[in-house]
Amino acid sequence: MKENKNAFAIVLILISTFAFGQRTTEIGFISDNDLYTSSKNDMYYTNGLELFYRFLSKNENEKINKKITEFRIGQYIYNPRFINETAVDINDRPFAGYLFAEAGRSFFYQSESVLKTDFQLGFLGPNALGRETQESFHHIIGYKKVFGWDNQIHNAFAVQAHVMYSKKLFPNNHHDFIDFHFQSEANLGTIFTGVSTGLLARIGFKKLLPIYDSNLHDASVSAQPQSNVREFYFYAMPSVNYQFYDATIEGSMFKDTSPLTFDLEPLRFNAEFGLKYRHNNFNLSYSFIYRGRELKDPIHDTNSGYFFGSIRLGYLLK
Repeated sequence: MKENKNAFAIVLILISTFAFGQRTTEIGFISDNDLYTSSKNDMYYTNGLELFYRFLSKNENEKINKKITEFRIGQYIYNPRFINETAVDINDRPFAGYLFAEAGRSFFYQSESVLKTDFQLGFLGPNALGRETQESFHHIIGYKKVFGWDNQIHNAFAVQAHVMYSKKLFPNNHHDFIDFHFQSEANLGTIFTGVSTGLLARIGFKKLLPIYDSNLHDASVSAQPQSNVREFYFYAMPSVNYQFYDATIEGSMFKDTSPLTFDLEPLRFNAEFGLKYRHNNFNLSYSFIYRGRELKDPIHDTNSGYFFGSIRLGYLLK
């Protein structure tokens, strides 16, 4: 009888561990592609892939609910509007690839404000393997052959810093199914330098989780036991961006020998809309992202704003 009781207690402990356990780390990927919005839309920022790993960090600050450390590797690929053989000389944006490794730290405050910082090292140009990735991907899925990579931006070393700050608006007027946030961010580095600011709204199909527990800014990891966690909401974020520098368009800031570059259209309007969902260990989201016109094309005058889709999948581990 005693042995049965002990066995029963062990089973209860195991059930509690798996059903109500901590989820202190998360792994996953982010995939961006214009084909996620239209099979005919294949231009400008055409593909991105990021793999991430994040975990809870030690926190002794009472004003901070949690600190999260994150590592990523990623690749972004850019091409002009036309990539067919007959239009190989009609380029309204340079071909470019950007490959990077990233380390970051996020601070989620009890007030539901968020501060995120990260740093990147990488390569722009042929060393980023953008051509090889795009041509292989198009071949695998049977999509049209790409022409024009001989005109890609030349190699440049990437050193990047990024900071984002988000503050909850109307914190004293709490609502379970809608909230608003002011958000600003800045990039500084040898590849991208610019600032953005805008408003973000969450509209919940279920009761919204606090920002420090939500997947909105990747705060799902937790040291607290969790049971049957769900969130499902629509979000919208219009913003204004002023871009001071973009090496994927202008080439290296130090010594550029790229065959084709353009001047920036510095002031842009951007927007992002999407759905984010979580059920226990799984995070899933789909976003529709619009980017305003990014460069001045005095010859062809075909450059315009564009859009792409982003799919994110994460899995939480103990």
